[in-house]
Amino acid sequence: MIPRYTRPEMAAIWEPQTRFKIWFEIEAHAADALAELGVIPKEAAKTIWAKGKDATFDVARIDEIERETKHDVIAFLTHLAEIVGPEARFVHQGMTSSDVLDTCLNVQLTRAADLLLADIDKVLAALKNRAFEHKMTPTIGRSHGIHAEPVTFGLKLAYAYAEFSRARSRLVAARKEVATCAISGAVGTFAQIDPRVEEHVAKAMGLEPEPISTQVIPRDRHAMYFATLAVIAASIERLAVEIRHLQRTEVLEAEEFFSEGQKGSSAMPHKRNPVLSENLSGLSRMVRAYAVPALENVVLWHERDISHSSAERMMGPDATVTLDFALVRLAGLIDKLLVYPQNMQKNLDRLGGLVHSQRLLIALTQKGASREDAYKFVQRNAMPVWRGEGDFLTLLKKDPDVKKYLSDAQIEEQFDLGYHLKHVDTIFRRVFGEA
Repeated sequence: MIPRYTRPEMAAIWEPQTRFKIWFEIEAHAADALAELGVIPKEAAKTIWAKGKDATFDVARIDEIERETKHDVIAFLTHLAEIVGPEARFVHQGMTSSDVLDTCLNVQLTRAADLLLADIDKVLAALKNRAFEHKMTPTIGRSHGIHAEPVTFGLKLAYAYAEFSRARSRLVAARKEVATCAISGAVGTFAQIDPRVEEHVAKAMGLEPEPISTQVIPRDRHAMYFATLAVIAASIERLAVEIRHLQRTEVLEAEEFFSEGQKGSSAMPHKRNPVLSENLSGLSRMVRAYAVPALENVVLWHERDISHSSAERMMGPDATVTLDFALVRLAGLIDKLLVYPQNMQKNLDRLGGLVHSQRLLIALTQKGASREDAYKFVQRNAMPVWRGEGDFLTLLKKDPDVKKYLSDAQIEEQFDLGYHLKHVDTIFRRVFGEA
């Protein structure tokens, strides 16, 4: 985790002290269940809780033990025994390391998902607010980076809102899928521990029992989780790239907020660069990169190996911390985004009405021209305008082939911007449930 891109709430989920606290809770809840089943003394379970519940685990001490044992869970259990005393012999009865590690990881991933869902809600709120603010602010739509037909700036934000709404639904599903618990022992057969222990721990930790764990929780669950994070990151970059394009000097239809005292360049004092959007592009690439090792972690040898472990120690914290930071940054960017309707109108007018070419094509066909002829008539008048050699409306009115089908008034009617925006309300109702 890089401090520059880390928020404390998400970082806390992955801190060693948090991890050891979760490990203890898993072990203590298991001890409770074992005590109820008569496997260990009830007083032992109470002592484990009493001495460990409020303990601050000595991370340096655990690391010291691990340097000798070369095993992180054994190092933790050894340190826990130093805290709990003789009753620690009843800890970890019938369990294996993966029971603790996998259950803990899934607790952390579900907690991370909860923070990420709250982050997405912030993005959605900002997008909705700005979308309605600019619901009918006309701007040019572009395909291949070239002027196409008019849209509104509100629609640009509405598409992002719809996309992040889908992202939220996917993350809810991914959270549910990864929220499982395994307390099934070596190779997952429950040979040394009763399945009711797993059910008790799962309920206590807010998880569901893993139907069949084979000693490790199947990593297809985690692959879907990190793939979902990757798709969310792609959506972040899609919107960030749009903002970067709109801030280009030649376009300047929208711009990142530039605060008092902010500097854009060490060399050129005039610069106002889209640094937040560019940062989001970079961070999104990192989150997406973790989808590949998550997919490769699905393939383990037989009932268990640990080839997934080293990758997950990095990808769990890094992917969630980075996405958390990116989502919060995106919400702030949208909330404070500077929007320039005058420049949008200037760019709309830049091609002298060429953006209405499809309406003219349709109007000609509706008056009897073949589609091939109509396309030819419109295009031959559009190309000089594209080269800066005339006015589209004037050229059309002078074209005898066009005039066979359309009067001057009918030609002018096709230049009405309202034609392009008449269904904005319908789209908004589909996206937001209100217009």
